[in-house]
Amino acid sequence: MLRAEEVTVRFGDRAALDGVTLEVGEHETVCVLGPSGSGKSTLLRVVAGLHRPDAGRVFLSGRDQEGVPPHRRQVGLMFQDHQLFPQRDVAGNVAFGPRMRRAGRREAAERVAELLELVGLPGAGGRAVATLSGGEQQRVALARALAPGPRLLMLDEPLGQLDRALRERLVVELRGLFRRLGTSVLAVTHDQAEAFALADRVVVMDEGRVAQSGAPLEVWRRPVSEFVARFLGFGNIVPAVVEGESADTEWGKVPVPRGSSPGRYRLLVRPTGVRLTGPEAGLRCVVEARTFRGGVGSSMTLLLRPESGPPLEATCAVRDAPAEGEVVGVVFDAEETVCLPGPDA
Repeated sequence: MLRAEEVTVRFGDRAALDGVTLEVGEHETVCVLGPSGSGKSTLLRVVAGLHRPDAGRVFLSGRDQEGVPPHRRQVGLMFQDHQLFPQRDVAGNVAFGPRMRRAGRREAAERVAELLELVGLPGAGGRAVATLSGGEQQRVALARALAPGPRLLMLDEPLGQLDRALRERLVVELRGLFRRLGTSVLAVTHDQAEAFALADRVVVMDEGRVAQSGAPLEVWRRPVSEFVARFLGFGNIVPAVVEGESADTEWGKVPVPRGSSPGRYRLLVRPTGVRLTGPEAGLRCVVEARTFRGGVGSSMTLLLRPESGPPLEATCAVRDAPAEGEVVGVVFDAEETVCLPGPDA
């Protein structure tokens, strides 16, 4: 459906996009992740035709989009601030696209009713935009983006202005909706949980380049660099020398996955791979802080101060969580470690 090929965009001396190549398949949802300034929104604007790249090409359904204006690209674009027309009611907002494509009143009204039903707002066509909650505005903006029947739907931080509970609920609804419609979707977000819940594939960007691309579980379990690992929230990373099935680190010997190549690395240990034991076994640590993680599968996150090396983050069941100030032992799970390339690797 979409292929962006070696796209480069410069603002002065800074490359907002630096030779980015990205694809979105038919019926696929791809989420682009990255911190502010990584080039996510610029990529959307290039694909939509709102910004001309300094180099590279964009293809939609195999057709080069060079010189094709935004309104002829058949893409839908939804911004995080929704940008609804305040002077129009809900139906007027959703009908805007079909009417611009010269659909008749009856055809447009049928499309409006169909989409409002689809996004969970049946019968809301006559409501004023100002009376809508944030979640309802988000649904109307989505219906408006879908109304012209775009080949590709693009979302720019679609849930960024909503509270956490509403975001978690709507992201599940959106994934189901996209699957039912068979729509190809390209979304950008800085929220990893949102991207992993929504996407068939995630693309992590760093300073205008693609740092990693893959299925959500693959990227989560096997980040390819320290940048990706830290962006995903992993902090247990230390220099390491791997030999055999263990690594020498500031935490002592840490087991690594079988078959790991020998050499110098940056070693990542996921919090789930930091296992608590009695203080007489393993690496002795003091529990400095505890943070309760609510929701489904509630857990406790622990900040541990080891006898040697930097602090460790661990995750355990709430019922098994030691008290602050308690001394515990730590052992490591080889399957929860990842050997990352380092500056001297």
